[in-house]
Amino acid sequence: MARTSSDIALKTQEGGEASPRPKARLDLFKFVPFRLNRLAAEVSAALSVEYQERHGLDIPAWRVIATLGFRNDACSAQYISQCTRTHKSTISRAVTTLLNEGLIERVENEADRREFRLQLTRKGRALYEELFPQLLRREDEILACLSAQERKQLSALLGKIEESLDLIQTSEEADAKQAY
Repeated sequence: MARTSSDIALKTQEGGEASPRPKARLDLFKFVPFRLNRLAAEVSAALSVEYQERHGLDIPAWRVIATLGFRNDACSAQYISQCTRTHKSTISRAVTTLLNEGLIERVENEADRREFRLQLTRKGRALYEELFPQLLRREDEILACLSAQERKQLSALLGKIEESLDLIQTSEEADAKQAY
């Protein structure tokens, strides 16, 4: 029978006998990156009901609309990709869909005519204005298990992690940057 790497790892150096206790292993359910990723996926899925079932938007399309909605001016697809941490090809497909649906439009970049920027159309802005209160309400439902103090603590702790990773933490900060 073929030996696996775990079989080999259990052998001791001296006699080749199996070690009586297995090596420690990673418990994914206590590993913070795994927990954050799983939590983010669940929260994103819970919120997507608001825009997917009612408006036919998938998660990348909503990310484009949400990013354009909080900004005061047009921005590039690259900015959206960086801001949302979504692969540029995924954002590109969402942009194409949203352009075809008339929810966003291209505008020339005054500084570089080779580049275009994106902004919400009136129809896109109306959708954003309709959706964000619903999403805030859904966020409140998700966080209802936390007290007001715990919500503040959670926000502060997430802020510390974001800061340690040098991530932008406010809309104003993101809005001030031309490139994320």
